[in-house]
Amino acid sequence: MRVRPVMRQRAKIVPLASGRVLEIGIGSGLNLAFYDKTKVDRVIGLDPSPELQVMARKRAAEAGIDVDWVTLSSEVIPLDDASVDSIVVTYTLCSIPDVHSALLEMRRVLKSDGVMHYCEHGLAPDKSVRTWQNRLNPLWKVISVGCNLNREIPALLENAGFRTNDVQTMYLPGWRVVTFNYWGSATPV
Repeated sequence: MRVRPVMRQRAKIVPLASGRVLEIGIGSGLNLAFYDKTKVDRVIGLDPSPELQVMARKRAAEAGIDVDWVTLSSEVIPLDDASVDSIVVTYTLCSIPDVHSALLEMRRVLKSDGVMHYCEHGLAPDKSVRTWQNRLNPLWKVISVGCNLNREIPALLENAGFRTNDVQTMYLPGWRVVTFNYWGSATPV
């Protein structure tokens, strides 16, 4: 997830966040260098992996970003209703086991005028690529720690009560089965 095209995608999305930010799947902290410190009050970094959090803490210190660490999965977010201004989610929705429950939780904690900023890989528009995504997904999930190749991100967001705004898509360079990207913003309906 550190390859140049993916990092460029992160650089498009993360600086849009403002106020009190919840980053879903903060992982090793690859997004931390991209936050605009003049717009962000605080980042809450949620991720189930304490091992990745060790790397993320170092990156937070290097970036000068204050982070409140939450070592949990996103299906139950320990925050009050309507308590965050922005949610950042990059290359994470593919691997959340119960993605619908997680998105409902994100919607619950996002303020009514808040914005989710996302960038994800997922289901491609080309039939031949989709066919391979669907064929390979069972094996891919096993070898890539739960990552799904074939999630249709805008549909998932809309089914959880978000309005998708300015959805953009493209294939990043590389193997088309894994490189179709969606990015944009979503707001609570």
